[in-house]
Amino acid sequence: MSTPEDQPSLDEALARARAAREQMAAALDEDQQPDVDEPVGWQPIWKRPRKPKSDAAKKAELRKQRKRLQEAAKRRLAARNSRRSRSRQNRIGSAAARRDARALSRMRHSGAWL
Repeated sequence: MSTPEDQPSLDEALARARAAREQMAAALDEDQQPDVDEPVGWQPIWKRPRKPKSDAAKKAELRKQRKRLQEAAKRRLAARNSRRSRSRQNRIGSAAARRDARALSRMRHSGAWL
């Protein structure tokens, strides 16, 4: 088991880490930045340089997006129209109005108007 005398103090360890910081940063930068002349191997997609799209590709993408949005709007419209209307009881709030509506409904369905 190590004794406290064998272990370096925190101040010494911090001083050594600060001294090595420049070397570590240089090594990391060396790895990250490839030279312009050398060919680049496989890279993840987020590191690849962007290729500008042609006008035809942009227009095709916009057409697809417009079509997708229009189809979604049609689906929303169909879903909204297919919903059942709320019951009469929910539409007519007060009990008195409900009674009036019931009486009117009875009058409408009876032959009393003839």
